[in-house]
Amino acid sequence: MRNSSWNDLIALIDGKDPGYLPVGFIIDSPWIPGWYGISKTNYFSSDDLWLKSNLKAINSFPEVWFMPGFWSEYGMCTEPSAFGSRMVFMEDNLPHAEKVLSDIMDTDRLPQPNVKTDGLLPFMINRLRNCECAIRNADHQVRFAVARGPLNIASFLMGTTEFMLSLALNPDSSHKLLKKITDFICDWLSWQKECFPSINGVLVLDDIMGFVGESEFNEFVLPYFKRIFSVTGAKVRFLHNDADGLITAGNLKEMGVNMFNFSFNHPMGLIRELAGPDVVLVGNIPPRDVMASGRPEQVTEAVHKAFSEIDDYGRIIWSVGGGMAPEVKDENIEAFIGAVKGNKWR
Repeated sequence: MRNSSWNDLIALIDGKDPGYLPVGFIIDSPWIPGWYGISKTNYFSSDDLWLKSNLKAINSFPEVWFMPGFWSEYGMCTEPSAFGSRMVFMEDNLPHAEKVLSDIMDTDRLPQPNVKTDGLLPFMINRLRNCECAIRNADHQVRFAVARGPLNIASFLMGTTEFMLSLALNPDSSHKLLKKITDFICDWLSWQKECFPSINGVLVLDDIMGFVGESEFNEFVLPYFKRIFSVTGAKVRFLHNDADGLITAGNLKEMGVNMFNFSFNHPMGLIRELAGPDVVLVGNIPPRDVMASGRPEQVTEAVHKAFSEIDDYGRIIWSVGGGMAPEVKDENIEAFIGAVKGNKWR
């Protein structure tokens, strides 16, 4: 994030008025390569193209907070690669990681990754090191340590259906797997912060938490996320869950989360009621059906609808209910910015 935007985000977290309504989007490999005009493979394999495409995004829309900013990642292969998943990369589709667990009982055979050496993680760190000078020269810094959450990673390692069945049928082994993955995530976030002391934010992405009921949430989600969000002592603790998020929203404070990106299916006012007044909300127009596939006037209409769902515009970053979808065009981003600016907010 731009240094001034980061300072405004800290002010927003603290409940201060930055003097404007911020617009922000989570951007990464689903959107950036196609928007920039390169293949997914080129985006992942070339530090130069990765840097240039991210620089173009921030310079094309200087008013927008792009989060987490210069995200060094390899799509859904990032974390599973450290556990030994076979990674499949394609020119124009997102990569995917093959399963490594056929049974939850095989958890003991799963290696505990070394985050300094294993899988794609060293390449992620090295990309940031190679580009850090250029990032700083653009008036940005590496601000966030990023990881997918333990339930999300578990679903990659053994399959979503298989993992969900394991939660119900074999809770003890499920806890063993979640603890192993959580240990990894804590090591990984801590190593990112050690490599880049400018980091004072954590972004964790996990949609699978939205698939469980309240009792399962309390058992299989809450204790692990409390550890994850406390491990670095970060000021900004950002959670993305654009699946069902009502149970999540009601537990953000206990999880240690102070910034939440949630599904467009949930009205802003309802999430505010559940999350409480101190959480920064990031949302929430439809990312695919409106932001990517809609016309500019439909984007404007959706932004106005989101504004109508809540009375207090404090501690909100106006965004989509999820990450930036593929094929979002410049004119729709401009329409979004204009619609936010056009709303009365004082």
